Amino acid sequence: MVQDGFLYYVETFRDDMEDYVEEMDSRMGLSLTTPEDVLKYVEEYGVSSIRLWFTDMLGFLKSFSITPKELKGAFGEGMGFDGSSIEGYQRIQESDMVAVPIATTAQVLPFRSGGSRTIRMFADIQTPDGNPYASHPRVVLQRQLARLKDRGFEHMYLGPEPEFFYFKEEKDPQILDQAGYFDINPVDIGDDIREVTVFALEAMGIPVEYHHAEVAPSQHEIDIRYQAALRMADSLQTYKYVVKEIARRCGVYATFMPKPLEGENGSGMHTHLSLFKDDATNAFFDKDDEHHLSQTAKQFIAGVLAHAREMALVTNQWHNSYKRLVPGYEAPVYIAWAEANRSASVRIPLYKPGNEVATRMELRFPDATCNPYFAFATMLAAGLDGLDKGLTAPDPMTVDLYGLTPMERDEMGISSLPHDLFEAVRVAEKSEFLEGVLGRDVHRKLLETKWSEIDSFRLHVSALDLEKHLVL
Repeated sequence: MVQDGFLYYVETFRDDMEDYVEEMDSRMGLSLTTPEDVLKYVEEYGVSSIRLWFTDMLGFLKSFSITPKELKGAFGEGMGFDGSSIEGYQRIQESDMVAVPIATTAQVLPFRSGGSRTIRMFADIQTPDGNPYASHPRVVLQRQLARLKDRGFEHMYLGPEPEFFYFKEEKDPQILDQAGYFDINPVDIGDDIREVTVFALEAMGIPVEYHHAEVAPSQHEIDIRYQAALRMADSLQTYKYVVKEIARRCGVYATFMPKPLEGENGSGMHTHLSLFKDDATNAFFDKDDEHHLSQTAKQFIAGVLAHAREMALVTNQWHNSYKRLVPGYEAPVYIAWAEANRSASVRIPLYKPGNEVATRMELRFPDATCNPYFAFATMLAAGLDGLDKGLTAPDPMTVDLYGLTPMERDEMGISSLPHDLFEAVRVAEKSEFLEGVLGRDVHRKLLETKWSEIDSFRLHVSALDLEKHLVL
């Protein structure tokens, strides 16, 4: 059980935050569109600090702050910084980079920072000559999104379901409670923190569908309502920041680590995906198909399945990611698609008559520690490859894939995701597809970084090593 006074602390913080949000213009965030709009807002509401956010190669959010007097110049010329100090960015001999704030992403942080109002904006990263930096994760995703219109589509919509844990301390995974799936308070102590987090997310213009306790003790899920891909990638980065920051201010620690507790379910990020021809026409729906899936949807799914093993290094990029992807813990391991069957890596949620816009695929193996810009880019590229090549999706799986023997799966042509990070890197190393999506520089840098991570774990002598082998 958590410390006495914990709930009082949470309630007090929520009251303070609600009072602050009431001073802002809208519960659902700002809707500014131009630099002039942002400059006017900053002056009118006495904003004291502007934080510029961007993402490094591994998906970590980076930030620096500027004062209001620097903002006009930032919009016009950008703010210079040392790109060689950012993971996956420029080499030291060509390290100058420029961050240009994106006015449409301006949102007020929904809690006081230093006693005054702070705005954050995502930044475009450019080279000193003003060109977009090709290795910037946002640019990698934009390159793939640009391919949509050539194929008659307007949007890729995404709805991720990120899972996470609350622990008492940062470096000690002590759970807060023994709550299970859909439990409520007082058993689910984290419910109060989730409520505050949802309030903060919506104050920043990120709509939430629902939230609940997950299967493992002290595990939680807050689902963002579907959005277009680039906006969703920005929202997911904001989501992870808000979840962790609200937890910190409530005296606990939040982690998206895929497998922090041995013997319990890990944290994934099932991602719902569909293509739209325009704002109202779902290209994945076909009323005459037995699964209500169009040929577009089936070819897209076929492309995702064909490239799933190559995608894994991006969607599941850490050594710990593969401790979650094992049979027996509701984690998808086998590359197949199905409808109700959750043992497949791709699932088609139940169709509801009259709700054609909700027809979608659910990719079940990613986890929330991925770089969302890279992950969404590879999902889209894999699906478009299926369309371009006219790939045929295999029959849907109706059996429990976990219950089959390896020989039975081989006979059915069902392969599996990489067993560990080593295998994922070896697959990605030979992948022309992945190199094409990420670009040669990012692909190379990512492989180098992951080989280093593999070595660090390979050379580490763990407590289990000592327990099993010290007697030898």
